[in-house]
Amino acid sequence: MIARILIPLVLLIALPDLYVYWHYKRRKKHYGSLRRLLWWMPCLLMLAYTFVLACQPHFAPENHYLLDIYLLLLGVLVIPKVLFAICSMTGLIYCRLVHSKQNYGNLIGFLLAVFAVYVSLYSYFIGSRRLEVRHETFVSKELPQAFDGYRIVQFSDAHVGSIPVSLLERAVDSMNAQKPDLIVFTGDLQNLRPSELDAVMPILSRLEAKDGVYSILGNHDYSFYLDVDFPTASINEEMMKQKQHAMGWHLLLNESTVIKRGSDKIVLAGMENLSLKPEQTRGDLEKTMEGVKDDAFVIMLQHDPSAWKRAVLPETNAQLTLSGHTHGGQIQLFGLNPAMITYDEYGGMYQENKRAICVSSGLGGLVLFRFGVTPEFVVLTLQR
Repeated sequence: MIARILIPLVLLIALPDLYVYWHYKRRKKHYGSLRRLLWWMPCLLMLAYTFVLACQPHFAPENHYLLDIYLLLLGVLVIPKVLFAICSMTGLIYCRLVHSKQNYGNLIGFLLAVFAVYVSLYSYFIGSRRLEVRHETFVSKELPQAFDGYRIVQFSDAHVGSIPVSLLERAVDSMNAQKPDLIVFTGDLQNLRPSELDAVMPILSRLEAKDGVYSILGNHDYSFYLDVDFPTASINEEMMKQKQHAMGWHLLLNESTVIKRGSDKIVLAGMENLSLKPEQTRGDLEKTMEGVKDDAFVIMLQHDPSAWKRAVLPETNAQLTLSGHTHGGQIQLFGLNPAMITYDEYGGMYQENKRAICVSSGLGGLVLFRFGVTPEFVVLTLQR
């Protein structure tokens, strides 16, 4: 991940320090060689840290703390200086244009820098460790009578390789406390490797629902982000499937199952990842819907919400789709978040005529960073 954006990161780290040094430090006579070295030391260490991470063979280091601490340092040391430098430079240009000596850009930059430090510290130590239970209702005349009031718990994007274990335990206990009829997991159980599950399998095995726990795979549950050969990738993916089965989960791989209540029934369809990126697509919609009648009430599990309008709506009769993947952007300020750039449906319940998609912002992420987007699971009630 770091290797892909190495040059922008180097510029982001070095340029603000160059600006501040050139305008505010270099002319100070009391700044001896030692003080100048100390001034540059954080920048040099961050550059060294960046190059170390860029040399990692995979998308992310095996020890996720290396990436977490790096991003935290970026938020506390680098981003504040970037904001200060931009505001200071803008103020300096303005001062020269209007022939003023008072650069208010410095004050604005300082305040923004303090706010950036607050956001970074809160996101890592507090925001990523909270838990929200979101309640949604889906109303449909096509829902069989016996399923009126049926309760589904949906959780997504656990990323157990980096999620705090205490948060995962609270989430499992809280999900069980809902006494759901069904629990579904909509993908991204791991970060990179199935071995990440070993420590938390006893926790996830405690999940209970009347009709069981069903799951699908997300883009991180394959081997897309590992620099390994095909046989190794296949072994890893098979291990992921086996571990989910060992926890008592019913993994749906481009297939469907029927849930019955007396003579009434609904169809739960689980499609593999149908990504915007062709190389990360394993979903087969035709295979998933094989044998499903046109008049069936269908709940579609699909990790990537972009597949809803691309494929699910035009090619199936699924009344309700459950997705994850976006993490809600993980950060939201003034109603804006990064996920809005790529996805039309990035977090919440969305309606298209009589059909809907529920997108969960998930429990975790590859990195521990949440501000304005609380880790969550969804309690979804079906009603006629």
